Amino acid sequence: MSEAERIPPGSDALVDLRAVHKSYRAGASVVPVLKDINLQVGQGEFVGIVGPSGSGKSTLINMLTGIDRPTRGDVWVAGRRLNGMSENDLARFRRQHVGVIFQFFQLLPTLTLLENVMLPMDLSGSGTRRQRRRRAMDLLELVEVPEIAQKYPSQTSGGQQQRAAIARALANDPDLVVGDEPTGNLDTVSAGLVFALFEDLVAQGKTLIMVTHDRDLARLIPRMEEVRDGQLVPPDLVDRRLVGW
Repeated sequence: MSEAERIPPGSDALVDLRAVHKSYRAGASVVPVLKDINLQVGQGEFVGIVGPSGSGKSTLINMLTGIDRPTRGDVWVAGRRLNGMSENDLARFRRQHVGVIFQFFQLLPTLTLLENVMLPMDLSGSGTRRQRRRRAMDLLELVEVPEIAQKYPSQTSGGQQQRAAIARALANDPDLVVGDEPTGNLDTVSAGLVFALFEDLVAQGKTLIMVTHDRDLARLIPRMEEVRDGQLVPPDLVDRRLVGW
């Protein structure tokens, strides 16, 4: 790893965003979406990202996962500066170090749930097919749905699909797990079960960052960061402004 790729001196954070700005061009105008974001998340933390629609939460998540790059500033994850990497290196880094859980599951409909969980391992070429299959089954057991391994997504409930999606996100044992409204398409009972699973993962040492609009769940997350108008709200103001979501 080159000197330019190392986490800056004085930081031991798994995630370290420094003075991150993001703007998009709309015709002749430049629209700022993120403004001077500084965010550090340590190994094993569970962090909730909250805020009104259009505040910049999804753009912030795209920075963390390397899907998008900052206009200026630096994004460090697991010791690598994402905005200093080529697209090919970034794709490999995501497969190995970042697991993403989406609101609408994003499972491939033509693959069984077991095959969906195996897919990240297939793409990274880790182990033999037999080993990948065994790990996928172990992960489905971890999320308590091994009985649906041979079913297709259309044959299962939303809660079951999201559990399979969580198993898929864990397939390559990532350093960071990111959830973009992962309970937003679930009923209250299923959302609670998925949230309990997230708590278990954090208790086992995983680092989890979750965007949510669910106020009840958000209040259970140990640390909350509120994004408003593209900026992080000072921590001492977050609790008092929950009613503003």
